[in-house]
Amino acid sequence: MRRLIASICFMLALTVPTAAFAYVGPGAGLGLLGALWALVAALATALSFIIAWPFRKALRRRRASRGMKPTERRAGRTESDGSRDEIGR
Repeated sequence: MRRLIASICFMLALTVPTAAFAYVGPGAGLGLLGALWALVAALATALSFIIAWPFRKALRRRRASRGMKPTERRAGRTESDGSRDEIGR
């Protein structure tokens, strides 16, 4: 009986987790940093587009109230043949 209890205690002692020391190599570490950087850049870009959207819409409405198309600019635009088409003010 004493041997059975000792065996059970030994088996339980083997199942107790100990500290795990892990090593992340330079390739995996740089890959992880690159993926995190891409995620942060994507979120920042999306946030900047969401913030800029109302301003762009207001600018388009302002141009539409002046009678311009949204793609036209006030100073003029360059035609495909290189000539410049002046837009009236």
